[in-house]
Amino acid sequence: MKKLLLAGAFILGISAVTFAQNGGGRGKRNPAQMTTRLKEQLSLTDAQVAKVTAIYTTQAKVQDSLRTASNGDRQAIRPAMTALRKSTNDKISAILTADQAEKFKKQLADLAARQAARQKGN
Repeated sequence: MKKLLLAGAFILGISAVTFAQNGGGRGKRNPAQMTTRLKEQLSLTDAQVAKVTAIYTTQAKVQDSLRTASNGDRQAIRPAMTALRKSTNDKISAILTADQAEKFKKQLADLAARQAARQKGN
């Protein structure tokens, strides 16, 4: 019984460490994952998928360079990241159909509301 309890505690400890190393379960998504999610939610065509992937890939490269240049100072890069996100969303909206763009706009609004609620709660 003690061995079983010890093994359970060990597994729980390992999973807690893994969870913490992954940023609390919010791992960084890559452009392919982001495109796949958007494809499923908005029913993108193959041509749209290619364009969205290119947009997200460019965004990821710029984000990485901003993070590197900031040396971990998140406050310093916040305005640039906000502008980059807006630019990316505008580019994606431009390649969507009217119905898709409306759904995308609603998703962005829902995301903003969740983030505002999370910040208000902290």
